[in-house]
Amino acid sequence: MAMNPMEQFEVKPFLIEHPLFNIGGHPIYFTNQAFFMVVVVLAASLFLTLTVSKGRLIPTRGQSLAEISYEFVGSMIQSTMGHDGLKYFPFIFTIFMFVLFSNFFGLIPYTFTITSQIAVTFALSCLVIGVMIFVGLRKRGLHFFSLFVPQAPWYLLILLVPIEVISFLTRPISLSVRLFANMLAGHTLLAVFASFVVLLGAAGGVMSVVSVAPFILIVAIFALEMLVAGLQAYVFAILTCIYLNEAIHLHDTH
Repeated sequence: MAMNPMEQFEVKPFLIEHPLFNIGGHPIYFTNQAFFMVVVVLAASLFLTLTVSKGRLIPTRGQSLAEISYEFVGSMIQSTMGHDGLKYFPFIFTIFMFVLFSNFFGLIPYTFTITSQIAVTFALSCLVIGVMIFVGLRKRGLHFFSLFVPQAPWYLLILLVPIEVISFLTRPISLSVRLFANMLAGHTLLAVFASFVVLLGAAGGVMSVVSVAPFILIVAIFALEMLVAGLQAYVFAILTCIYLNEAIHLHDTH
């Protein structure tokens, strides 16, 4: 029987089969998704803590990677938000590392890709937009809502203001779907070609030789997926910077 490429995205109880508790009559389970979220957080925390704990003058490879990640996010914030944006470094860096580790963990066989779940990516997107609104209201007060009023003649504002509002409300959707769709598509493609290799190899004879072609494609797609994993973490973080910059400066940067 051919392998179901969508089976890897199935959310199911992990270790504990019975629900932990109920909310409004709906059972809440400890799922494989929740487990790997904990794993990702612990792995990222341990990596960043242990690699820089000794602070060697000549850094190890791990310390170099940690320092590069700090510098990368810091330069990204400065280029999009200016020096004042560094106060939001902890939030943006946390978002970046969580998405990055989640993406890379999903490439390990028999793990679960957290960012292939729209519920997770949408929750992260709502968190980003929520922080943006909070920062904007705290810094600008009610003047924050001028973000929806572009500089244009008054008679055009009747059309432009609703468009700006709709565009703002769709940001969590576009931000979440971009990450979710890329992870889902790439992992599905890997599973499909892996099933080709298994089926052709099991057929024997000439088919075993033919199975080399999809295997080579798997290697190429896996390398591409590693690039996409890092790129999507960068895109999510840079858009977070852009949204926060809009909340802080409104139309000053236009």
